[in-house]
Amino acid sequence: MTKHRAIRLKRVYEEASPDDGFRILVERLWPRGIKKEKARIDLWMKEIAPSTELRQWFQHDVEKWDEFCKRYREELKENGDAAEQLKTRLKDGPVTFVFASKDEEHNSAVVLKAFLEEWKPSRSQGT
Repeated sequence: MTKHRAIRLKRVYEEASPDDGFRILVERLWPRGIKKEKARIDLWMKEIAPSTELRQWFQHDVEKWDEFCKRYREELKENGDAAEQLKTRLKDGPVTFVFASKDEEHNSAVVLKAFLEEWKPSRSQGT
């Protein structure tokens, strides 16, 4: 079993710190009211974020949380290449998924982190 480092989660509006390591913005849209220099993003992975349709359906409604998690996990399974890219990145050192939501418990970064910690690709990756 390959060991990888833990994924950290942080709001984009919080100050970046050296402990963050490699900072990946996991949002489809750039966060409102923040300049790119201040965000200190190393990689913006729009393609790993929930689809526009799913994001618009969810609208951070906590009552839809369980169904959102289910639907987003299905999207992630279909997006195996991007998920594998993130898993590979975890081997290189600390990684922080940066997100915009005010709700730190019910957002796509939480689902993505859990998915990657559990995910085993269905095809051989040849590493």
